[in-house]
Amino acid sequence: MTLFEPNTNLMGMGCWPIGGAMFSGETSLGYSRSDDAEAIRAIHAALDAGIHLFDTAAAYGAGHADRLLAQALRGRSETMIVTKIGLQVDEVSKQVTEPDPDPAHVMPALDRCLDRLDRECIDILLLHLNDMDVAQAEPLFDQMERARTEGKIRGYGWSTDLSANAEAMADRDGFVAVEHAMNVFLDAPRMCTALDRHALTSLIRSPLAMGLLGGGYGADSMLPGNDVRASDQNWVSYFTNARPNPEFLTRLEAVRELLQSGGRSLAQGAICWLWGRSPACIPLPGARTAAQITDTAGALAKGPLPPAVMAEIEALLPRDPGAPDRAR
Repeated sequence: MTLFEPNTNLMGMGCWPIGGAMFSGETSLGYSRSDDAEAIRAIHAALDAGIHLFDTAAAYGAGHADRLLAQALRGRSETMIVTKIGLQVDEVSKQVTEPDPDPAHVMPALDRCLDRLDRECIDILLLHLNDMDVAQAEPLFDQMERARTEGKIRGYGWSTDLSANAEAMADRDGFVAVEHAMNVFLDAPRMCTALDRHALTSLIRSPLAMGLLGGGYGADSMLPGNDVRASDQNWVSYFTNARPNPEFLTRLEAVRELLQSGGRSLAQGAICWLWGRSPACIPLPGARTAAQITDTAGALAKGPLPPAVMAEIEALLPRDPGAPDRAR
């Protein structure tokens, strides 16, 4: 079962940046400088640029991203939505607290998503628990299958970087997609092989390395303290001490001109690298402003980077194909 035409260059818009404030205790999990009016403009700009797929989650802004999408997409029946459940969320306090592994909570959590999104059906529902044990996850997917038979979702999948998780669920009829991290700095050959083998959709999160591949950050950039990228959590590797990680800035300078080949902007080149890696990839670049998504969407007219450019990039970047999968 597939919801997308195979081997076509598709792109979605990631909605984490528009969600605004969200916290785990005192730690910020949201992007700074979000503005609701600009978020609406960004969604409309994505539509104008030919993007009709939007990736959100109950956790993004503790539900706020969902509500902005509902407002911006009202009357646009051609759009598709991917969302995620599995974390406890309090919309009032903006707290995203603990994992919620209880299968009995799947249908109520889905119903809350449908209510916030003002939809009768969601296209793809993902489990938002990256490294959850497979045996513990199976009852959750049983409930998602129930939701599919009831017409509340069209398909489901897992937001995970562990290829073994994808393999374990691949034979379920309604399991259609895996959302995983991948970008110029971070290849995911094991996951790509697994998804290709089972004809599963590859949804790419962090295709711009949390904005570093967008070109707007240099060695002197300093992020606000309320930005998730300033939180120094172990999965925020592209930024450290509220600044771009010097290691990744060095890698970026090594391949900048190659990514910008053919008149591409840096962000466009990063997206085109993903399509050069696999035409089945569907990048989901996050955007906070209309200008950001308009620039990134220009990749649709450029297409994959040429094989020769891809080979030059690979020769310049460090890769460890034997590195084990880990949650990112």
